[in-house]
Amino acid sequence: MAKPVKTYACTACGAVFPKWAGRCEACGEWNTLEEQTAPKTLPGGLKDNARRTGSKLEFVGLAGITPPPPRVPTTITEFDRVLGGGLVPASVVLVGGDPGIGKSTLLLQASAALGRAGQEVVYISGEESIDQIRMRALRLGLANAPLHLAAATQLGDILTSLPHFPKVALVVIDSIQTMWAEGIDSAPGSVTQVRAAAFELIRAAKTQGFALLLVGHVTKEGALAGPRVLEHMVDVVLHFEGDRGHQFRILRGMKNRFGATDEIGVFEMTSQGLSQVANPSALFLAERRGNVAGSAVLAGLEGSRPVLVEIQCLLASNPGGSPRRSVIGWDSGRLSMLLAVLETRCGLKLAMNDVYLNVAGGLRVNEPAADLAVAAALISAASDVPTDPEMVFFGEIGLSGELRQVAQTELRLKEAAKLGFARAAGPKRVAGGTNKLSVPKTLSMIEIGHLTDLVSIIATGQKPGAKREEGE
Repeated sequence: MAKPVKTYACTACGAVFPKWAGRCEACGEWNTLEEQTAPKTLPGGLKDNARRTGSKLEFVGLAGITPPPPRVPTTITEFDRVLGGGLVPASVVLVGGDPGIGKSTLLLQASAALGRAGQEVVYISGEESIDQIRMRALRLGLANAPLHLAAATQLGDILTSLPHFPKVALVVIDSIQTMWAEGIDSAPGSVTQVRAAAFELIRAAKTQGFALLLVGHVTKEGALAGPRVLEHMVDVVLHFEGDRGHQFRILRGMKNRFGATDEIGVFEMTSQGLSQVANPSALFLAERRGNVAGSAVLAGLEGSRPVLVEIQCLLASNPGGSPRRSVIGWDSGRLSMLLAVLETRCGLKLAMNDVYLNVAGGLRVNEPAADLAVAAALISAASDVPTDPEMVFFGEIGLSGELRQVAQTELRLKEAAKLGFARAAGPKRVAGGTNKLSVPKTLSMIEIGHLTDLVSIIATGQKPGAKREEGE
């Protein structure tokens, strides 16, 4: 009898190699190859008679109208926002996040909300016992929610039980790394087991028509554990992120076949579980002090939602050695670029200073519009002059120091006006533009063309007059 063939699969890209190596030759990642055992019987190649037995495909043209997919709202507004309006039947959602961040709590609350709305929900846990889940439900006030609860890890038992719920709307698997198939000679959580278990569960969801929520572990780098092909197999990939030292949790969409991929949902971790944050801007700015140098407010945008957050900067003198650049919540490479632009184009001396940059509240900002707010915080810290406490900043900065336009300017201005800010600093509009900018009546728009203008505004403490558009 032939011995089973051992191969090594990359957990990052799914590539398979005959022997172990420290670096994956396909994607270049290090220490990602894991051992897997090939099945005892491998399927042979297609023969001529097998090719002839296939049915002819039906081809159609591009013309035609397909109605949008139906949605099943979970009644949790922030969760539905990231999903694109609710769960789509026969869709598969993968939720990843750090241990203890609140993944199981969020999915238990969403399952209970759907159950109370009259939908049939199946919740299967491979990590916790029934009593542990009941204790959490009691703490969250969900003990009376109508759920079908089970603790299982054997894939065959789960697939046999699901057809007994023909009207089920949602199935939750917590987590996919604990599932194992009996016919595969690999440990639970291995590349082969995760891939096989996910494939069978996804096929069951597509066949029976229920929405499937999978919980996924993450690696120490924050990426979803298991083969990269797992993210390609599902319809929606959500990351539940946040600093465990803060009460805020951010649910961010990374992939969505039924909606936008840049939406976020904001939650607050309380003793009663996760509560929704309807106005995250007010919460992020609740502890802000406007008379401290090195602070500026960013009028940011996360998906279709405007979010105002505080950018904090601290400069410390470092006359000898290599200066330190510490960044939390922003791109460290972009900070280095801004420091070079401020030194070269504006004459600021920052090379011999340690720079500490922080986005208050635990939010991670990814958009280029944060450049101007970060530059304002750096200039304020370097000159020891606080920024205008009633001003918000947004705009992308180029290498020559010029400011570039960003998207959804009116949405940012409305959010700033709603929270009581009186001024907004942003890039100049292009001369001859056809679109008129609608500025709220309580807000003054200050247009900045170059970083030197921002330096003169902050360093001198002047407050330019309003530059309002006519014909609002």
